[in-house]
Amino acid sequence: MRRLPGVNRKFLQDIWNLTRDYWHSEEKWQARGLLAVIVTLNLAFVYILVLINKWFNRFYSALQNYDKTEVFSAMGEFCLLAAFYIIVAVYKLYLRQMLEIKWRRWLTQKYLTAWLKDQMYYRLQLTDNYTDNPDQRISEDLRLFTSYTLQLSVGLLNAVATLAAFIAILWQLSGTMVIPIGNHPITVYGYMVWVALVYAVIGTWLSHKIGKPLIGLNFDQQRYEADFRFSLVRLRENSESIAFYGGERREEQGFIARFSKVFSNYWQIMQRQKSLTWFASGYGQIAIIFPLVAALPRYFAKEISLGGLLQTAQAFDKVHDSLSFLVTSYATMAEWKAVVDRLTGFVGNMREVSGLSHGNDFIRIGSAPGLDVSELQIDLPDGRRILSGLKLSLSAGDSLLVAGPSGSGKSTLLRTLSGLWPYAKGNITLPATKDFLFLPQKSYLPLGTLREVLLYPGPKEPVTDENICAAMSLCKLDFLKEQLDRVEDWSHVLSLGEQQRIAFVRALIHKPKWLFMDEATSALDEPTERALYTLLKERLQGTAMISVGHRGTLNSYHKKKLTLDGAGHWSVLNL
Repeated sequence: MRRLPGVNRKFLQDIWNLTRDYWHSEEKWQARGLLAVIVTLNLAFVYILVLINKWFNRFYSALQNYDKTEVFSAMGEFCLLAAFYIIVAVYKLYLRQMLEIKWRRWLTQKYLTAWLKDQMYYRLQLTDNYTDNPDQRISEDLRLFTSYTLQLSVGLLNAVATLAAFIAILWQLSGTMVIPIGNHPITVYGYMVWVALVYAVIGTWLSHKIGKPLIGLNFDQQRYEADFRFSLVRLRENSESIAFYGGERREEQGFIARFSKVFSNYWQIMQRQKSLTWFASGYGQIAIIFPLVAALPRYFAKEISLGGLLQTAQAFDKVHDSLSFLVTSYATMAEWKAVVDRLTGFVGNMREVSGLSHGNDFIRIGSAPGLDVSELQIDLPDGRRILSGLKLSLSAGDSLLVAGPSGSGKSTLLRTLSGLWPYAKGNITLPATKDFLFLPQKSYLPLGTLREVLLYPGPKEPVTDENICAAMSLCKLDFLKEQLDRVEDWSHVLSLGEQQRIAFVRALIHKPKWLFMDEATSALDEPTERALYTLLKERLQGTAMISVGHRGTLNSYHKKKLTLDGAGHWSVLNL
């Protein structure tokens, strides 16, 4: 029999790598205890099925014998068995879901921490094998992984336990069958067991042949769905710009193109699942009548009663179900394999990027109060060098303007100084405090109240509303003072110029020792730009400022100017 979906050494190793941490975590005893209870309940469930199987023989034999007393006694026994069956069925599902959500919570926290640590979410975009839709892998794939892993593992346990329990019953009920072959008839002991085994093996092999393509199709479907969903989110986030461009038609074409992949791939899944359902449904329906037909010779020979016939059929059904577990679970296993592959790829890419970022040992935290750069070279991911041999020294209170043509590496230099850019070599010594604040051209405004937006990413010490309002007045945002508790998508409510003034409010509140500004005033008029830079010099006298910009007006707000040409050359001029 061929291998089932993904069942090989590498796949099992991937499963172990994804699961082991939780079962050895700080929650291990709670998780193991919960799993032990789930296993016990599932074994108890199988035992109840065995008792119900015996009840079939008792009840229908009593019916055949017209034994009224025995019939009513058996009905009372069934009520008791049914009560235990219901209780166990409810709690084995409930506790499995409890373990599933606890496991998912732990994994989500772990993956979120890894994704956010050392700006992993940013660095992942710089690699050639960029992980598509990492948000979907954390939210959706982790949910599916925990659900399918428990569902399939508990299902396999049930199948094995049921097989072990009922195969002995079926062997005992089957008796022997004599197959006349010439002068040497063959006696087959427990023939119903062998019939069930052959039936299940053939079904499993055919299911694998029919359903194998579902593995790749499900992998692609998850990616196409995530791409389509992400494109819709992008429209919402950039609705104003798209509206100004009148880009609705272009966006619609993009949506239709992405959804066409969703539709086309899902259509293939439908066709393949239709074929699998045709087989599985026929396979299951034949299994209803097949054991009765196989046991009828013994019944007509009066070797078993009506109760024995039905008990044999039910035992055959349980053995057949156990042996056919892989047949009935094939579609789920195919999707599970796709989920495991996506999570394994995500973890592998994070590990690769982590190794890349750890190579940035040229950035050192020193005891000196300033910033020292020597022999710094910066490359692009394709290997092209944009800066070579940079030497630079800045002290507290200094100000540097980084200028040069577009694409010369100005913003990349800031990323390198902050430790974000991995494609660099040289020596960078940072102050021990590393009290930095970066003001990009378009500030990030989180969802929440205006107060939370102004204090992002969080103050080092409590800030009063009075101090917040004072900083807002200095940055010409008085009209927003009464809206501190208002919850909005502020990136859509405020203009780009107002968002840039929000960033300057943050600078006044946080009072960083080192302030990096990347085109932080590009959307402001020159008088407002002059007022804000003057404000920084007055209020943050000990703060060193490094600005990236194209405007000639910025020269007057800085003591030094670093000019880049994009070909690796640079020059420093005192202003």
